[in-house]
Amino acid sequence: MEAFDILLTASFWVAAIRIASPLIFATMGELICERAGVLNLGIEGIMVAGAFSGWVTVYLGGDLWFGVMVAALAGAAFGLLHATLTVPLGLSQHVVGIGITLLATSLSYFTYRLVLPEVTSPPRIEAFQPLPIPVLSEIPIIGPALFNQTPLTYLAFVTVALVAWVLYRTPLGLAVRAAGENPSAVEAQGISVTAIRMGAVMVGSALMAVGGAFLTMSAFNSFFFEMINGRGWICIALVVFGSWRPGKALLGAILFAAFDAYQVRLQQLTGGAVPYQLFLMMPFVLSILALIVMSRRASYPKALMIPYQKGER
Repeated sequence: MEAFDILLTASFWVAAIRIASPLIFATMGELICERAGVLNLGIEGIMVAGAFSGWVTVYLGGDLWFGVMVAALAGAAFGLLHATLTVPLGLSQHVVGIGITLLATSLSYFTYRLVLPEVTSPPRIEAFQPLPIPVLSEIPIIGPALFNQTPLTYLAFVTVALVAWVLYRTPLGLAVRAAGENPSAVEAQGISVTAIRMGAVMVGSALMAVGGAFLTMSAFNSFFFEMINGRGWICIALVVFGSWRPGKALLGAILFAAFDAYQVRLQQLTGGAVPYQLFLMMPFVLSILALIVMSRRASYPKALMIPYQKGER
């Protein structure tokens, strides 16, 4: 009964939304890339680069929002490299993505050691603080969970709405979706498939980096190695879980975050009677099961991972 009562506490849902926030940014970024026909496996490294660049900017005296902007620019830069190699040059998206992850991760750690060569514990910064919305934040359970979060969490939900609006309500979104479904139709309209795909990868990578920056500037207040801890790969799965739709992907991110927050509380409830590794494994196992169920009905972009050269039919 106590295990069920956890689900009815405000603190549980506050933690779930906080855990979901970086996943939402990165999942929206990956969704944009894949909708345009490019699988971005560089997401893990780009999140690391965003986490480090945003944090070090603030540590060196920059404003918090300036740190977010620097993180987004760092992500866009890695996105540009990824897009240049995979879109006009047509190199393997799998190989390039893994290479971007290794490059971004290694470069972040190397720069960390250059900036802080003698530091044994990561320095702290003044991170974003919760910003309660009057009246709404006082609603039981829902209020603290949704309306007493940091500004970056609010921005994550705004990003979902913006991505959905652009993809389904604007000519640009139609071009992005067509580039991932039927690129020859895009070219027939006089639109550059290369430009659409490269732009989508850069924007998507910028969002991934902001997801990483959330961890160092909102969830925590310092940068440490292995803090991304596979979140990038989870986001790739969440895109499939959401059938390449922003709304469903948002629900998937919250579901995974709820699993994660729940396992922490179950560990405390059992008092160590059950090996903690079992609890750590639980959100991933449940996510895999949910992914299996949802992906059977998923309709993926038809031109995903297929290089396109101008004039092809």
